[in-house]
Amino acid sequence: MRTSRLEAFSDGVLAIIITIMVLELKVPEDPSLQALGGSATGFLTYLLSFVYIGIYWSNHHHMFQVVERVNGTVLWANLHLLFWLSIFPVTTAWVDETQFSRTPVIVYGANLLLASLAYYALQLTIFKVTGGSGLREALGRDLKGKLSPVLYISGISLSFVSPWLACWSSPAWPSSGSCPTDAWSDTSRRGSRARGEVRGNSVDPGRPARAR
Repeated sequence: MRTSRLEAFSDGVLAIIITIMVLELKVPEDPSLQALGGSATGFLTYLLSFVYIGIYWSNHHHMFQVVERVNGTVLWANLHLLFWLSIFPVTTAWVDETQFSRTPVIVYGANLLLASLAYYALQLTIFKVTGGSGLREALGRDLKGKLSPVLYISGISLSFVSPWLACWSSPAWPSSGSCPTDAWSDTSRRGSRARGEVRGNSVDPGRPARAR
């Protein structure tokens, strides 16, 4: 089956996740900078999770520009990823409301780790689909993706020392799992050209073939 419905559904879920997180931001009650400063923690935690969701959306988008077809296993692997990403509003709000307490930060880190593992599992599932070689080519050895869970675990460990430091050292973690833009773009262009050639060479069964 084609990837269009999977991509549309995933885009919608990620958009809803961001919407829920922004609705959790508290509007200052007084028209003053001091009141605005009281909302700083909520804004910072929202920004952190927004960056994460943005990175996942970007990588997800580029990944399915390379993939032409999916099967039921890929659909469930994608739902597995979306499940862990959909928990972000809850863990983000918990970190905000507890002012970066240790336990909420550890749970937030575990949420990030599980989402990272789910994304990696999705990649492995796509490799087994017919035509998944394009994604494998784009990823190469994928050292960054394999290193990413290790960095998440390191961040969770750091939470026992300093939850604040662990949380704000984390924006570097998801980038370790992202693929080089050039590799994505180059492979996407080759995939697009290949799909264009297939469509160009296909014969409409309702029309007689033209003599050459």
